[in-house]
Amino acid sequence: MSYKMKAVIASALVSWSVAGIAAEPIKIGVSGPLTGGSAPMGVSMRDGVKIAVAEINAKGGVLGRQFQLVERDDEAKNERGVQVAQELINKEKVVATVGYANTGVALASQRFYQEAKIPVMNNIATGTAITKQFVAPEHKDNYIFRIAASDTIQSAMIVEEAIGKHKFTKVAILADSTNYGQLGREDLEKALAAKGIKPVAVEKFNIKDVDMTAQLLKAKQGGAQAILTYGIGPELAQIANGMEKLGWKVPMIGSWTLSMGNFLDNAGKNGDGARMPQTFIQDATTPKRKSFIDAYQKAYKVDRIPSPVSAAQGYDSIYVLAAAIKQAGTTDGVKVREALENLTEKVDGVVTTYNKPFTHDDHEAIKTGIPVMGEAKGGHIVLAK
Repeated sequence: MSYKMKAVIASALVSWSVAGIAAEPIKIGVSGPLTGGSAPMGVSMRDGVKIAVAEINAKGGVLGRQFQLVERDDEAKNERGVQVAQELINKEKVVATVGYANTGVALASQRFYQEAKIPVMNNIATGTAITKQFVAPEHKDNYIFRIAASDTIQSAMIVEEAIGKHKFTKVAILADSTNYGQLGREDLEKALAAKGIKPVAVEKFNIKDVDMTAQLLKAKQGGAQAILTYGIGPELAQIANGMEKLGWKVPMIGSWTLSMGNFLDNAGKNGDGARMPQTFIQDATTPKRKSFIDAYQKAYKVDRIPSPVSAAQGYDSIYVLAAAIKQAGTTDGVKVREALENLTEKVDGVVTTYNKPFTHDDHEAIKTGIPVMGEAKGGHIVLAK
């Protein structure tokens, strides 16, 4: 074989090798509760993510490469979340992860991404501390981002609804015993204190509790005019049903999780009137929202999205991440973080249009004024009037 022919073959082999590398998919981790009481959040998020990825891949992907999702069920358990994080980072070699529905799981798991300098896009969990774990001066850079309304924003909205709009002077707080519930309860108490209000009762309940009589009686005896809640769907339904059993009905005003399908279904008519902050309500108020709702219903053969907020935020998180990878021109974690902190492209999302959503010191994409108050009505969430 001539030297010239060898050179041609070698050149071709290099080209094929480079093309093969360029065609390798971009692995994105998806971590959330796909089973258990938090599953409506995790599954809806995962399915919203899949719709976004399918759309992006159909248009050629990012950097000439397709997105490939690596899904894991964290079971809403801290220890499982830690295992998933290590597996996605070390075995699957993901370039970023989206997800986390549970504040406790996020706080336990995302430190591994921080150490590996791999961005995480929280798209459900709302605990205020989530984006504050790795901030200055202890940490030069923070790899934890969020597209969800933090509990600081939500607690202020809940208190404004109860105290500002309805002029209630006596309220009780019922919060579950998880990190989510207790950190949310702390935010609620701070927001109430800012209005000069001390709750007449502050009661705790556990996951899978089915009888809220004791907690509700303390609230009733304290003269509560409204119940403020922080928990997830199944237990929140027990609060609504417990009031019905006691023959005592006062408004429920709580965090966004009052919109979960398993609250609406388990509470039935007893849940009607419950109010909660929402970044997204399943209503085709814009062409983008109509397109998303239609795509979700067609793909998953459902009328009502189990957790519309989770699905919408999951969808948007992928588009924001894709814009950052495109801008960075690489999947390198440091470069992607830098791009997220200085996005030059406006991203048209389902929740909102993201125009420079993050800075180096602010990793919260959802600002005050974006969420609205939703209301449970006939098994659906509508815009509260």
